[in-house]
Amino acid sequence: ICDQGGECDLQDITMAYGKGISRLDEYKRAVPKKHFGPLIETAMNRCIHCTRCVRFLSDVAGTNELGGIGRGENIEISTYIKRHISSELSGNIIDLCPVGALTSKPYSFTARPWELSHCETIDVLDAVGSNIRVDCRGPEVMRILPRLNEEVNEEWISDKTRFAYDGLKVQRLDRPYIKKEGKLIPVDWNEALAFAAKKLKSTKSNKIAAIAGDLADCESMLLLKEVMQKLGSGNIDCRQDGANLISSNRGSYVFNTTIQGIESADLCLLINTNPRIEAPIINARLRKRYLQGNFPIASIGPNVEYLYHVERLGNNPNILDEIAKGNHKFCKLLSVASNPMLIIGQDALVRDDSESILALTGKIAEKFNMIRDNWNGFNVLHKAAARVGGLDIGFVPKKDGKDISQILKQAESGEVEVVYLLGADEIDTSKLENTFVIYQGHHGDRGAHIADVILPGAAYTEKYATYVNTEGRVQRTNLAVFPPGEAKEDWLIIKNLSQYLSLSLLYDSLFDVRKKLDTIGPQFRSVDQVVKNTWVPISNGKINLSNTPFTLKECNFYMTDSIGRASKIMADCTKDFYEHST
Repeated sequence: ICDQGGECDLQDITMAYGKGISRLDEYKRAVPKKHFGPLIETAMNRCIHCTRCVRFLSDVAGTNELGGIGRGENIEISTYIKRHISSELSGNIIDLCPVGALTSKPYSFTARPWELSHCETIDVLDAVGSNIRVDCRGPEVMRILPRLNEEVNEEWISDKTRFAYDGLKVQRLDRPYIKKEGKLIPVDWNEALAFAAKKLKSTKSNKIAAIAGDLADCESMLLLKEVMQKLGSGNIDCRQDGANLISSNRGSYVFNTTIQGIESADLCLLINTNPRIEAPIINARLRKRYLQGNFPIASIGPNVEYLYHVERLGNNPNILDEIAKGNHKFCKLLSVASNPMLIIGQDALVRDDSESILALTGKIAEKFNMIRDNWNGFNVLHKAAARVGGLDIGFVPKKDGKDISQILKQAESGEVEVVYLLGADEIDTSKLENTFVIYQGHHGDRGAHIADVILPGAAYTEKYATYVNTEGRVQRTNLAVFPPGEAKEDWLIIKNLSQYLSLSLLYDSLFDVRKKLDTIGPQFRSVDQVVKNTWVPISNGKINLSNTPFTLKECNFYMTDSIGRASKIMADCTKDFYEHST
């Protein structure tokens, strides 16, 4: 029995043109199964030694973890020293295998292709917005496959995108809860919304705050922003990590070159970023351009493995100042490049001197011809799917509003009394212990653990929603399965809450919300396209850089969000990765 049955090219060709009996009179050789890790199931008896998997890991992924060993009839595809495949893109060799030698281990023998319904949508577990196909059987997501889009992910997806789907089935919030006497008690929607509204009404507006999480969609952020405005509070923020991003200057917070545009660049400067972990699809595109030649890459930041040659300039932020003044040796390469680009990571923008760093990168871009009518080489690489959309909508504090650090600080001291968490789990929840917390989300993760009211929302496979990826491309998810239990789409929850607050939000349908989004900017009227941004110089007063070296936040690639943390497959990957990296 082969798990590839029903979608196997070899099976189809054999059925159409092959004989019903074998022509082989000799004994057939037997090859034992190989253990490639928790994601890939092997049946090497079926292997025809086409070496597609070998060439993918060597050429595209850059990890060189598979090869042919032995000669003649004894040749085998193996990992040389019997180590597991550690590439963040390893699952793509399952799609490339023309026979059933490599199949998905988590999906193994759970369904047949003809049993599944298909839904074309996008991934939101990083900021790339990879195009995917979600395969479902009844109310359950059975697997996730890549969908071709040459401008975004080509035909590849990361292992997190492909395999974290089992996290959608566990730890789910499927009904509203209210905390009574220290315990969360299930209630109906009317009671939960009335309880939350009563607390919001009885609290002064300057003591109310809202934080949007990394998986929040644009529609729900727009409605929550309007609710906060009508309550009189400007304490809102979508930047959970505290990154210093200027929401009024779109060109200063998106990936302007575009992902496909990387192939037109002829030089790249990486500033405190590790795209292999933060965006494996973009890292693969950088490697693709590097292999074409004449593409020097340099990095300012800690030493990490990029999977292509990188000239390391150091990890002192003052190197940026030297380059901006033209005093660094790397300036010679910058000055002769036709289409240079730079990529600044989020970890560079959460530092105390982030304003100066952002201003200096802007000066470097302007000085070395990165900003022209037909080229923009200034790029910010985001980690969160909701970040660019939140900035586009303006889900940031205005005037006397409090940002994320002030909200958490004042929540700890008691100055902020109510915090609305829209799927915000990547914050220090210990600072909210003395605060009334309304949590709206789809998993019983960190935010739900400290909540006083839980409003169950829908995951990205369970709703029609809008997201904006790191390059500023507006894309939309589609409903593949319905939310579990009593959970609802997020925009609708906030709409219903506004009625209990006696606030008038003039939206009766998702179509109405999207019409409002269209008025915010041209990007929302250009779905699946990238709108060119007018470059506005990043103004800053005196440059005041710290001597503290650049550092990258320790990050488990497989568990960056509530879905990944709920996934057993991602837990197996984490265990396997750390075991085999020591």
